[in-house]
Amino acid sequence: MKRVLFVCLGNICRSPSAEGFFRKIVKEKGFEETIEIDSAGTGNWHTGHPPDHRAQAVASRRGVDLSDLRARQVSSRDMDYHDLIIVMDRRNYSDISAMAQSGYQHKIHYLLEYSEQYEELEIPDPYYGGVHGFDVVMDMIEESCERLLDSIVRP
Repeated sequence: MKRVLFVCLGNICRSPSAEGFFRKIVKEKGFEETIEIDSAGTGNWHTGHPPDHRAQAVASRRGVDLSDLRARQVSSRDMDYHDLIIVMDRRNYSDISAMAQSGYQHKIHYLLEYSEQYEELEIPDPYYGGVHGFDVVMDMIEESCERLLDSIVRP
C-alpha cells in the first residue's frame, strides 16, 4: 500500500482537487486497492468545510466529484503515516518541512516535480481569483497527477 497526501494552505482548492482527480485516475487504472489518497491544509481556517464551490464546479465539468471531501489540517501523524506528501507551493513545502521529523524530508515533494509540461514548481492558489484560475490549476493538477501515478506504479 502506498499512501499519498496532497497539501495546500486551506485544503479547499488545490489539495482537494488533486485528491479528487488522483482518486479518479487511480480507480480508472485499477490501483485503488494499492494506493490510499488524502488531502489536508497547513492552516485550520476551513476545517470541516467542503471544497470551494469554484473548485467543485471545475472538477465536476471534468468528471471529478469533490462534494464528499471536507477540509482538515495536516498533523504530525501524517508525516509518519504517508509515504508521499505532495505540496502545491513553496509556503506549503516550508510549513511541512518544519513539521517533519528528521528522516521524513524525503517524503515531501512538489506536485509539479512530476510534470512534463510545466517548468515552475508552484501551483498558484486560485482562491482570490476567478473561475479561470481554477481551470488553470486543474490543468496543472491533472497533468502532474498522471505522471505521479506513473512514478508510483512504475518506479
